[in-house]
Amino acid sequence: MTDGDPLLPSAPDAEPPRRPALSPSRAGDFKLCPLLYRFRAIDKLPERPGRAQVRGTLVHTVLERLFDLPAPQRSPTAAAALVEPVWRELTETLPELVGELFTGSDDPELAEWLASIAPLLDTYFRLEDPRSVEPVARELLLETELESGVVLRGYVDRLDEAPAGLRVIDYKTGTAPRQISELKALFQLKFYALALLQERGVVPDELRLYYLTDGETLTYRPDEPELRRFSRILDALWTAIREAGRTGDFRPNRSRMCDFCDHRALCPAWGGTPPPYPGWPVASDADEPVILAS
Repeated sequence: MTDGDPLLPSAPDAEPPRRPALSPSRAGDFKLCPLLYRFRAIDKLPERPGRAQVRGTLVHTVLERLFDLPAPQRSPTAAAALVEPVWRELTETLPELVGELFTGSDDPELAEWLASIAPLLDTYFRLEDPRSVEPVARELLLETELESGVVLRGYVDRLDEAPAGLRVIDYKTGTAPRQISELKALFQLKFYALALLQERGVVPDELRLYYLTDGETLTYRPDEPELRRFSRILDALWTAIREAGRTGDFRPNRSRMCDFCDHRALCPAWGGTPPPYPGWPVASDADEPVILAS
């Protein structure tokens, strides 16, 4: 799925107990706006999922379940047939979702929105033939600890063992990034590569992002010295997060992304007042802030 928290629930025993950790999404939040990080990771303020986020969850789940089928059956028709049952499962799990996104089940925009998933699936099949791939893992939770003690946690959509080595595939339902956004995408890929290096002791051969809106691919081939340098960047970022958590000084950073923030009304940069700082949450195994995985 996406780097965000999945909307569809996992099996009860699918995840180990949470430890304080750094994820690509929460790292990105802190770099973008420390106050946004606080709202999401410490205050845990609710956010209403938008149509784009839910569509991303649908597409990721369909592609994940496509690989449950025998290789010869992984066709565009089979993928399209998975959309309705996945959507039904999602709305059964979150019955309020339809009312939040649409005026009701008979809203004509709902049918149009569901139809918008088909082009994304078609693009996937232009980028890759799933009949020729046998993943070793899907929706893989990576959790590892750096020598400094920083715990890294994140999900990758798919892990393949190609002849040349490990390959990570991640699906994106948006458009391919440009400039600053590409740096953000590379940050995520380096994060995954470092986590795999720490967890498995090998540098992954390749990491790919498939952009299903415009059919582009971003490929990253890491090397170990680069990943070791990147680990020091994460150490520094975690140090800054811990210091902000100790003092409660999570400062807002105004940007064009404020237009899309669910918490703008609480932001002092826009005349709002944040809720009282609750302090660093105490984890079960460490007196550190609990950083939600994404």
